[in-house]
Amino acid sequence: MKIGVPREIKNQEHRVAMIPASAQDLVRRGHEVYVQKNAGCGSSYSDEQYISCGATILDTAEEVFEVAELIVKVKEPQPSEVAMLTDRHILFTYLHLAADKELTESLAATGATCIAYETINVNGHLPLLEPMSEIAGRMSALVGGYHLAKHNNGRGVLLGGVPGVAPGRVLVIGGGTAGVNAARVAKGIGADVTILEVDFERMRFLDITMDGARTVFSTEANLKELLPRVDLVIGAVLVPGAAAPKLINRKMLQLMQPGSVFVDIAVDQGGCSETTRATTHENPTYIEEGVVHYCVANMPGAYSRTATQALNNVTHSWTAIIADFGVKESCSKRSELIGGINCMGGKVTCEPVANAHGIDYVDPVTLL
Repeated sequence: MKIGVPREIKNQEHRVAMIPASAQDLVRRGHEVYVQKNAGCGSSYSDEQYISCGATILDTAEEVFEVAELIVKVKEPQPSEVAMLTDRHILFTYLHLAADKELTESLAATGATCIAYETINVNGHLPLLEPMSEIAGRMSALVGGYHLAKHNNGRGVLLGGVPGVAPGRVLVIGGGTAGVNAARVAKGIGADVTILEVDFERMRFLDITMDGARTVFSTEANLKELLPRVDLVIGAVLVPGAAAPKLINRKMLQLMQPGSVFVDIAVDQGGCSETTRATTHENPTYIEEGVVHYCVANMPGAYSRTATQALNNVTHSWTAIIADFGVKESCSKRSELIGGINCMGGKVTCEPVANAHGIDYVDPVTLL
């Protein structure tokens, strides 16, 4: 199969979908790998490294899309990339379509088979999403603490405190992969940490493994009680493939102290607050109801080399099986891949995405 790796063009996105070692393995399997010029530079991978691994460097994205059958990316395609997709393409990337009806409809209209990393579910886990959730979770405590500084419009609270001064208080909404990593780093800094969760078994696990962090059952009443007391709120909720639930409305936000910080890791899926809107690393924050909002839609892109390596660790085997066998046979060998198909044959084939936008859903099995 001919595999294309275009340079990411989303604002401040420095990751690359394939590292040279992954390209080398695919070439050894008999495939052809085409990488756009400078695609890996943001993650400190040179064109020469790809060439030495057997890949071919092409100057433009247009050339990559023209020659490739399988397009491997990091982030959802931008409009200029959607325009280059056709029904002969397989697109393998993060899509997060439940937050974007326009992109959903435009991707479906291309006829391409669009497979989303984040909806491949293996035994109740999302293995292609988890490494980025780990990075975003760990980042959230760091960027949240940074933006609590007074010169960043924060309250002027140091999360770790000092002897004689209580530490800052952190509320993590959601005890999944992102939430656990957020809580771990916040605790490591020395903050006072509370985790809101709805799954009792998960709360028992957190109680055993997260020494010093409290768990509270997630209800609106408990959230309202906690919001006035905390300095940093981290939104880490996820419904696989679906839009994030809006757990915080504007009135609830008004309960928080002026200068408090809200970091919404769920922004890719629309965010978990009524006031969430996507920002960039270039201009990461805004203020609503006196609360500093950090809602960067590609948080792991800030640590591009680490994130790229972590992403390849989990995506490469799936890329290889799609390249080796094509979509239909790959799905028969790894049935979990079916859940990753969001668009196919001009139809929306991910039920949570279809439900989010009121679009007709078609079971991908019927198209395979």
